[in-house]
Amino acid sequence: MSTRGDTVRIATRGSALARRQAAMIEEQLTQRRLSVELVEVETTGDQIQDELIHRLGTTGAFVRSLDEKVLSGDLDAAVHSMKDMPTEQPDELIVAGTPERGPAGDVLVTPDGRALADLPEGATVGTSSLRRRAQLLAERPDLDVQPLRGNVDTRVQKLLAPSLQREHEARIEAEKPGEDEEAEQPDDDTEYERGSEEWFDDLSELERQALGREVETEYDAICLAEAGLARSDLLELVEYERLDPTTIVPAPAQGAIAVTALDGDLADQLHEILDHPHTRVETTVERSILAELGGGCVAPVGIRARLQGEYVNTTVRVLAQDGGDEVRASRDIPIQRHAEAAREFARDLADQGATELIEQARRDEPDEPKRS
Repeated sequence: MSTRGDTVRIATRGSALARRQAAMIEEQLTQRRLSVELVEVETTGDQIQDELIHRLGTTGAFVRSLDEKVLSGDLDAAVHSMKDMPTEQPDELIVAGTPERGPAGDVLVTPDGRALADLPEGATVGTSSLRRRAQLLAERPDLDVQPLRGNVDTRVQKLLAPSLQREHEARIEAEKPGEDEEAEQPDDDTEYERGSEEWFDDLSELERQALGREVETEYDAICLAEAGLARSDLLELVEYERLDPTTIVPAPAQGAIAVTALDGDLADQLHEILDHPHTRVETTVERSILAELGGGCVAPVGIRARLQGEYVNTTVRVLAQDGGDEVRASRDIPIQRHAEAAREFARDLADQGATELIEQARRDEPDEPKRS
């Protein structure tokens, strides 16, 4: 049983993805006969909908409000996407559990399944991430990378809406009775085997919601984390390309979930049930490098560590915001001293110019943070 009583009360954000991740934790704990109650907490990131993530203030816009409930004793633990967590935490608050990581990389989602290399010149790509933006521009400087916020399903709907709306309108137009043989037909002279109602009935719920969505920007593609799509049960509903994680290097700890709690008996209990040693090592390497570099969320920094036998193969890519300059390196880090070796790697990257790129990214950010 919980050391704090009969029920472990766990904080979660209210987004669909956050609730799914919290439900994954709840399932693991209830399988070990713990009683769990999930409690939704609104965060700064949820409250400010018109700002890009890197402009919400300091790192932790989606984290701090949850952890404050734990620090105050109102709740017992909190569930986070680990990539959203600050690298500096209060001493009494620890990452009690890191369950097995999901897919760590990014995907490019398009209405028709095109790859990044096949997007037309000047294609519009949506992302809320400075890291993704810089890496996409480094590979394709011709792209028009535009802001994109919202829950995972909202982002996908914004991508699909224009093409679905055009097809719906074309089907409706094709069904209109013409006054004569000169009646206007769709531009491509398409003959539809199914009527518009049958077509609509075959749409997924995601596509139906997209059909009714108003969008200001028409995207040719959007870039987002594969883990978010997978945990939202959307991978089977969209066309996507997995991006090479050595080129579009993921965010530190992307795909990993963290459960925070006060250091003590409950944290030990959560650790025993939830912790996945493989994931713990990889995310420790990634977050140690990020902490040493001081990148936070204001600089384009990608870090991917993969445990391979006695070593942790680690790739780091630090870029200018426009993708025009970068420091990139890979290293095999010994597992026996992976945290300290990761910090040494970061210091070497700093000597190669990574720190200057991060500081320049801070200077290039035009707006003051809206909230702290």
